[in-house]
Amino acid sequence: MDLGIKGKRALVCASSQGLGKGCAMALAEAGVDLVLNGRRADILDQTADEIRSNYQVSVTAIAADITTPAGRDAVLEAAGQIDILVTNAGGPPPGVWSDWDRDDFIKALDANMLTPIDLMKRCLPAMIDRGWGRVVNITSGSVKAPIPQLGLSNSARAGLTGYVAGTARQVAPFGVVINNLLPGIHDTNRALSLDTGVAQAQDISIEQAKENRCATIPVRRYGTIQEFGSTCAFMCSQHAGFMIGQNVLLDGGAMNSTL
Repeated sequence: MDLGIKGKRALVCASSQGLGKGCAMALAEAGVDLVLNGRRADILDQTADEIRSNYQVSVTAIAADITTPAGRDAVLEAAGQIDILVTNAGGPPPGVWSDWDRDDFIKALDANMLTPIDLMKRCLPAMIDRGWGRVVNITSGSVKAPIPQLGLSNSARAGLTGYVAGTARQVAPFGVVINNLLPGIHDTNRALSLDTGVAQAQDISIEQAKENRCATIPVRRYGTIQEFGSTCAFMCSQHAGFMIGQNVLLDGGAMNSTL
């Protein structure tokens, strides 16, 4: 399928590896020029070179912490005109309710709610003026089914979801489409970190922890960054213009729900 976005320019946050990289690769395959962002310049540059060589699109790589005001300033200054915005940032650490204090919640809100809100506020006006834009916020399946040990993430991403629900409908008349993409467990470093925590808590191997988790997923495996990226690219495409303010769950059927 031709996604109809060849020649558009996308900013994909936290895209040096993991889900962000999957999104960047899928957009590049559709002919989209990219602005990539990550904290580690070495990994980011490797990803940028890989995408340039495989897809022959323009790639600008900006090493910065997107969750800080200075990082966002640097990325947006280098990005220029953006048609597509994919927000993404690493999730806060797991724990239990008694572990977290106010500072922990403020940090989680800054990274996983206030950062994407700030990026949208700064990119949406130009999209509105041009009459076209796409925003995909990578959030979490925990928005629909909270995960007890991810209380910081549950809280911050739920707040972002509420913001998007109203904002998406306000900008839709101007050709700007905002939706959220909710990953379940995917084969990334984040999954490895979570499995490591479970393995230590239960005194089992990481392999056994992964096998146990896979048994709870109807497809009996973790998702891939390629699958995730392809879904993101469709949500950024010309074909998604009637999809407004939705929360698209990509979890292999792990959440058991009729709706």
